[in-house]
Amino acid sequence: MNRQARVPAFSKVSVKSQTVIPREVRERLALKPGDTLRYRVTDQGVLLDKAPANEGDDPFATFSEWSNEADEKAYGGL
Repeated sequence: MNRQARVPAFSKVSVKSQTVIPREVRERLALKPGDTLRYRVTDQGVLLDKAPANEGDDPFATFSEWSNEADEKAYGGL
């Protein structure tokens, strides 16, 4: 892997814990809307990459009968 020194990219975290992914990072990871990011905490810091298509899938997506408004209201915070 070629590890060239690059200018660091920064972003702020909003009051809703949201942030904008810097353009350089989006381009490097080839991110597009709908992609899932993977965060891995290590002793050296946090690694961020684009999750493989099947890794970020919701295991309960198959159970569409549980995806109505009442269920979201009852279990959305879990």
